Amino acid sequence: MLRAENVTVRFGNRTAVESASFSVAPGQWWMLVGPNGAGKTTLVNALARAVPYSGGIYWEEREIKSFKSSDYAKKVGILSQINGIEYGFSVEEVAALGRYAHQSGFLRRGDAEGEQRVRAALEMTGLWQMRGRCLGTLSGGETQRVFLAQVFSQDPQLLILDEPANHLDLPYQQQMFSLIGKWLAQPGRAVIAVVHDLALARRYGTHALLLKEGKTVAAGDARRVLTREHLLSAYGMDVHAWMREMLSLWAD
Repeated sequence: MLRAENVTVRFGNRTAVESASFSVAPGQWWMLVGPNGAGKTTLVNALARAVPYSGGIYWEEREIKSFKSSDYAKKVGILSQINGIEYGFSVEEVAALGRYAHQSGFLRRGDAEGEQRVRAALEMTGLWQMRGRCLGTLSGGETQRVFLAQVFSQDPQLLILDEPANHLDLPYQQQMFSLIGKWLAQPGRAVIAVVHDLALARRYGTHALLLKEGKTVAAGDARRVLTREHLLSAYGMDVHAWMREMLSLWAD
């Protein structure tokens, strides 16, 4: 599906990501984890073709730089971090923006499946009954679901998510990750997600890429990556002991 080989991103004299390599197959959920400044979002931006990089990123053996934007968008859906929203659009209008890559011509027509895909995405995210609401009237969790519906309606094979549960309360975090898991369960799909919460990475991730200061600490099966030793190397603390200590507070 998607393969990254020795991907390096530099900003002037600073190397933000150095020689990152991993390969994503259908059914996999890759978690990009590591402390602040590890290069997670920068790597996502490279996968999204938003920053220049050296090395190679391939979609089924074709370098992603060679794709037209609309063609790449049919394969890869990207949900970036969402901070202040000022849109005056309705929920349905925002979700429908995900169909842009499937339309053609000056007036962006010719998307026979568009209406069906948008409705399916809104129903999947529990937003169909709210489709006429203005985005600015929604809670943070509802707003995040709208943008998730937008990338669902895009109908890509791969979702790339940068902190999809950022600033969300626990019920909304569970809801978001459950929805993504439900989407992933359909054939021929995969997910790459940046997460800070290692519990979420362990709960939902099949694979993980652990970064520190732009360098790869470990990559592969999530349980083999998120070990005590690897996390100690990345975070400079015994993460396992800390997590177990926190869990013990709920033992009663």
